[in-house]
Amino acid sequence: MVKNLLLFVLVLVCFSCGEDYVPKPKAQLRLDYPEAKYTDANLNLPFTFEANALAENIKMKKVDALTESYGINLEYPSMKGTIFLTYKAIENNDKNLWDFLRDAQNFTQKHTIKADEIPVTPYENKKRKVYGAFAEVKGDVASPAQFYVTDSVSHFLTGSLYFYAKPNYDSILPASNYLQKDIRHLMETLKWK
Repeated sequence: MVKNLLLFVLVLVCFSCGEDYVPKPKAQLRLDYPEAKYTDANLNLPFTFEANALAENIKMKKVDALTESYGINLEYPSMKGTIFLTYKAIENNDKNLWDFLRDAQNFTQKHTIKADEIPVTPYENKKRKVYGAFAEVKGDVASPAQFYVTDSVSHFLTGSLYFYAKPNYDSILPASNYLQKDIRHLMETLKWK
């Protein structure tokens, strides 16, 4: 009996020898998006900008009949995302501008509950009179990027990026980075009329 057990253990040891186990390296999803091709967004608005040709649907609607306010959606169906823009005319008082600035900054700060980090980058183009800020909201948040720009006198534009998916920072990061470049390009090419 002991002989059989020793023979069994010896056979088991001989056949169990093999290559050492090597764990697989961590992999990341590779998503290749086409190179951005920008064209003028020909919309009847108090400003112009360049939009990526990948934005298949650009929808615009007047938000308020009494004031000059517009909602513009740049839809990216292939990425299941949309950049929402809201334009508001500044009335002839500073209070109106400060209200818009406070609302834009508060909207970004509402994400601090879920955000890991919110780096804000100021933007300024004195030649075209475009001043504002871009905020990248890192973490599992509903809107990973937000911005506002103004001329401080007549125009105020805010924007935010949303995806039609459950917020998972790692999963949407490649698409988010791509669309954040589009937002920055929009800010850099924006001209007031």
